[in-house]
Amino acid sequence: MKGALQLGKVSNIRIMVHWTFLFILVWVVFLEIQKGGNFESILFNLAFVLVIFLCVVLHELGHGLMAKRFGIKTTKITLLPIGGVASLEGIPENPKHELLVALAGPVVNLVIAMVLYFAIPVQGFLKLHMTELLEKLSGFTLDNFLFYLFVANLGLVIFNLIPAFPMDGGRVLRALLTMGTDRVKATQIAASIGQSIAVVFLLLGMLFNPFLILIALFVFLGAYGENKMVQQIALLKGHVVNEAMLTKITLLKPNDTMERVVELILSGTEKDFIVEEDGKPVGILTNADIIKNSKNRNKPVREIMKTSFTEIDMHARLRDVLRSVEVQKEYFFPVLNRKGLLVGAIDMTNINEFILLQSKLDY
Repeated sequence: MKGALQLGKVSNIRIMVHWTFLFILVWVVFLEIQKGGNFESILFNLAFVLVIFLCVVLHELGHGLMAKRFGIKTTKITLLPIGGVASLEGIPENPKHELLVALAGPVVNLVIAMVLYFAIPVQGFLKLHMTELLEKLSGFTLDNFLFYLFVANLGLVIFNLIPAFPMDGGRVLRALLTMGTDRVKATQIAASIGQSIAVVFLLLGMLFNPFLILIALFVFLGAYGENKMVQQIALLKGHVVNEAMLTKITLLKPNDTMERVVELILSGTEKDFIVEEDGKPVGILTNADIIKNSKNRNKPVREIMKTSFTEIDMHARLRDVLRSVEVQKEYFFPVLNRKGLLVGAIDMTNINEFILLQSKLDY
């Protein structure tokens, strides 16, 4: 994700914070100043937000470390204003494994809440009358801080277990349904429930809190995306790259100039190109890089091409390529045979066309 700063690594999982995360800190300061808060209240609330996001990181690490047990890597965890996102390279198709991965995050928050319950202790707060509780919580003390943290972690457990994608509860529901039906149908049911919940959030947001509208959009689009992805993967099951790859492609040489590239763009339909030497790919020239450098017609391709790219084996499963696109955010790959020689290319356009054709055949 662009504009993200790496804070460190845990078990080879990069912990990243996106620059937009600063917005939530600025927002907290703004609200405190608007309420007439002082330096102490601002510092208290900033510290609370930062600790909450530490709990979010631990939550996402729970997912990542559990997924690692089943051979699924987590490349990074990114902190955003709306929470944390763990970039898993895939979701276990075994429903029991998916259930454990989905529950691992909320369990982390539940354990934190249980530790805080006995550390404060919480019962002292719960025995107070409402007016006494509100008066006690108005102070900026360590006990109050920990009590707020206890409530927040319980909130994270409840919120994440809402049965709607992309929350953990949606994956828990899908895993449970998959134990009794196929994965595609289970996903459709879970996605429909999630989208129904999103509509409820939308209505509540229009009546009470606009923030719920953002959550509704997040849930609705997440459910739609998950359902679409699972259907696509199901259609690609049993198919390999050489069934869908591009074979009639124009290959470039490192010494070719941008003049030739522009001519190829204007005279054909190709937008991205592979740069090769001795039958092996040495670079990728994307449409975005071509447009960016289109004025420099004399510049050689070697100065523009990307030399870091993913190579795909022609016998690789198409469903694995689709997952790689989602995780790595790449869309154009050179395809090699088992001798390491270039035999073609594959991109998302071709994969989508293959999926469309398969859907018609299956229908």
